[in-house]
Amino acid sequence: SLYRAMLLGRRLDERMVRLQRQGRIGTFAPTKGQEAAQMGSVFSLRPTDWMVPSFRETAAMIWRGWPIEKLLLFFAGHLEGGQPAPEQRDLPITIPVATQLPHAVGLAYAAQYRGDDVVVMAYFGDGATSEGDFHEALNFAGVWHVPVVFVCQNNQWAISVPLKKQTHSRTIAQKALAYGLPGIQVDGNDVLAVYAVAREAIERARAGDGPTLIECVTYRLGVHTTADDPTKYRSDAEVAMWEQKDPLTRFRAYLEKRNLLEEGLEQRVDDEIAEAIRRFEATPPANPLTMFDHVYAELPPDLRAQRDEAATRENTVSARPDETSTDQPGATPMRGQRLTRR
Repeated sequence: SLYRAMLLGRRLDERMVRLQRQGRIGTFAPTKGQEAAQMGSVFSLRPTDWMVPSFRETAAMIWRGWPIEKLLLFFAGHLEGGQPAPEQRDLPITIPVATQLPHAVGLAYAAQYRGDDVVVMAYFGDGATSEGDFHEALNFAGVWHVPVVFVCQNNQWAISVPLKKQTHSRTIAQKALAYGLPGIQVDGNDVLAVYAVAREAIERARAGDGPTLIECVTYRLGVHTTADDPTKYRSDAEVAMWEQKDPLTRFRAYLEKRNLLEEGLEQRVDDEIAEAIRRFEATPPANPLTMFDHVYAELPPDLRAQRDEAATRENTVSARPDETSTDQPGATPMRGQRLTRR
């Protein structure tokens, strides 16, 4: 099941990049190369624990129960694509770097205060360690000894900024020392090593022994996002070196040596993804004017004017008829045509 989840993450990753290139979804941040760091860590969480993602945890989110078509809807601009099911203890995808970390600590503090048997796992990249939210979260977690596990996927690059320009410390793990909590560095491309480290950290947190910072040393084999061209800032030789450490290839070789792989697994995974894409494509396109919803309790006049102008241009109106401006002639509280998905 662990290998299948990694394979599903990789195959979906490849399909989503193609979907974006075809204009069928928006900008996407591929997971390729980081499957072991994600699956090895999330594997030991209970359904009652919290998982707090950043924007590159596709494999982990599927493992936690997110339907594939729902993730596709998110990247196609649908509001419902970013909403966890009521029973899920996952926060939505977080795009701003590191802003999810104080939220994760807050969840852990609440669980501690209530006496709940709950652990929180928060994901972020090496670039997030340059943000104030990272340091504030670790400081609070250390002071209050809350049950949170910080998982840094150190993929060597924060978009085009290399690790050596992010920090002068030899490791990210050692940053934990300043906040009075243990930090450990692990081979992030070895799923079993990550699993062992994460399981111990989760057990520590559950036993009341406080937070842990895990640094998974890995590599982003693909683009930062589909709006990125990594050939502008890193060499082919560097990528080739890390491709030799591909976590999927390594784990597959381990399982093959022990005759533990199922026949036909790749085809079943591809079929599952294809069916999810069919369901996604059958969903009506999102109304572009929903971009104005859930930003303010009441839209300011300038944004109302922008929305009404867009509504007139696209011959559609907002999903909030009670806020439709009467200043714009022809504005009516009803939906018109929607943009087609290209």
